Amino acid sequence: MTSTPAVTRDAEFEAWLQVRQPALHRTAWALTGNPHDAADLLQTALAKVYLSWERVREASSVDAYARRILINEHTSLWRRAFKRREHATYAVPETPVSDTYDDGRNQALWTFVQTLSPKQRAVVVLRYYEELSEAETAAALGVSVGTVKSQCSRALASLRERAPRSLSPEEYR
Repeated sequence: MTSTPAVTRDAEFEAWLQVRQPALHRTAWALTGNPHDAADLLQTALAKVYLSWERVREASSVDAYARRILINEHTSLWRRAFKRREHATYAVPETPVSDTYDDGRNQALWTFVQTLSPKQRAVVVLRYYEELSEAETAAALGVSVGTVKSQCSRALASLRERAPRSLSPEEYR
């Protein structure tokens, strides 16, 4: 019995998703700052990847395509939210599960990362969280390497200015 193209396509997508979903979810969480928005962002991105699977799987990097969709969707959501200007009347605590090795500085630092502009946050997430090179980050964002360098420099300067020194790793004090 031979498998149909749709079954093969679904199997390929599911195999890729099984391996990459945790990393993509972490990236979405780092971009949005909370697990609920991250899940929504990831679901939207994965739907777009699935719909483009025939074209995307032939490309050199499905991961880069998926990250690009995450970033574009996050930027679009941020712009729409900015235009709507909805303001919560109360704060709902968003407490992610702490990492066993987290001494409390990581969550505090991410609070400051969330204050960066969406472009700067995307650069910081891709460079330092996803550990992409400057060239890979530039390709993922569709900008030049120089733009990545300048956005990263401005973001780090902003973080250094806003964040207390107690959040800096020992080797940078």
